[in-house]
Amino acid sequence: MVITVTEYGVGIIGMGFMGKTHTFAHKALPFYYPNLPYKTKLVGVCNRSAGAAEYARDSLGFEYATQNEDEIFNDERIRLVHICTPNACHFEQAKKALAAGKHVYCDKPLTVTAEEADALAAAADASGLTAQVAFQNRFFPATLRARQLVEEGRLGDILCFRSEYLHSGAVDPDKPVGWKQTESGGVLRDLGSHAVDLVYSLVGAFDSVFCTRRVLYPNRPNKDGTMHTITAEDHVTMLLTLPGGATGTIEASKIATGIDDELRFEIHGTKGAIRFNLMQPNTLWFYDHTKPEAVYGGERGFTALECTARYAPPGNVFPSQKNGVGWIRAHCHSLYTFVDNVHHGRAGTPSFADGAYIQRVMERALESAESGRTERI
Repeated sequence: MVITVTEYGVGIIGMGFMGKTHTFAHKALPFYYPNLPYKTKLVGVCNRSAGAAEYARDSLGFEYATQNEDEIFNDERIRLVHICTPNACHFEQAKKALAAGKHVYCDKPLTVTAEEADALAAAADASGLTAQVAFQNRFFPATLRARQLVEEGRLGDILCFRSEYLHSGAVDPDKPVGWKQTESGGVLRDLGSHAVDLVYSLVGAFDSVFCTRRVLYPNRPNKDGTMHTITAEDHVTMLLTLPGGATGTIEASKIATGIDDELRFEIHGTKGAIRFNLMQPNTLWFYDHTKPEAVYGGERGFTALECTARYAPPGNVFPSQKNGVGWIRAHCHSLYTFVDNVHHGRAGTPSFADGAYIQRVMERALESAESGRTERI
C-alpha cells in the first residue's frame, strides 16, 4: 500500500532565539509524531544579519539563506512562513505572507497595536489560510489537561484567578539595551501576553482591566556605552474582571530577583481549583471541592496529576509517556498543531483573531496605566 505524504516547504524570517526554536521544532516533528500524512522541509531562512542566516543554512539544514524577506514570500516552494522577528516587524511581514498565499505561524505578540492585529485577523479570515500565533504555553500536557477540566465543568463557576510570569533579567542597571526595552517591547508584550493568553484560554474573555506599570531604570546603557531613555515597562500588574463578576490578577515582571522563568496560574471555581507552574511542567494540581470533608482531612486536598508527556496520539509514542517534558516540547506540540491545521484546512489554534483579542487586552491595560482608570475591553 502506497501512502502519499504531502511535503510543506518552510521559510523562517528571523533567526534569533525564537527562529532557532521554531527550526528545532521542525526537525523534531518526525521523532515526536511518526507516520504523519505530511512532513515539512526547511527551504529558506531570512535574517537581517547575513552571518546568522548563513549559519542556519550551513548548520541547521535550510536550502538557502537571504537578507531579503521577499525571496521567502515569492518562493513557490514555500507554503509555511514563520515570523520570528521583533514585534514591530510582525504586521508588515505577516500581511505580506498572507498576500503571497502562505500559511503563517507568527511569534507572539501578534503585532504592536490592536488596530494592526485586527487588520491581520481580518486578512487571515478573508484568505482562507491557516494563521496561528505561537502561544506555546497552551500546549503542555498539564495546560491541555487544565483546559479539559474546565470544559468538563470540574471547576464549576469561576470565582477568582491569578497568574504571574516572572523573570529577573532587567534587575541589573548596567545590562545593555535590547529591542525589548524599546517602545515596541516591554514586559507586557513579551511575558504578559503569554499569561493573558493562557488565562483567556481557560476562563474566557475579560470585561475590564485596571493596570499599573513601572520602568525600573529611566536610562540604560547602549552597547556602545551611550545612554538610552527607557519607555518600555519592566513590571506590570493587572486587575481583570470577567463578565460574570469574577476578578483576578495577572502580573508580568523582569525585575523579580531570584526568578529564572516562572509562569504560574491558579484558577478557583465553585466545584474545584487548578494550579500550574512552568518550572514544574509535568504536574497539574487539581482540587476537587466535591470530595467529602471529614475529621483528619477526609478526601479533600490538592492532588498532583501526573501529566508528564501524556500527549494524545500521535504525540504519545516517543519518548515514553512517563518521561518528563521541558519548555521546548510545548513549542513542538504547538508547531505540530499548526501544521496539522494547515494539512486539514483548519483555522489556527490560537488563531490571529485570538492574537488580536490578546492585543486588545494589552492595549486597554496600557491605556489604564496611563489614565489611572479601569478600562472596558
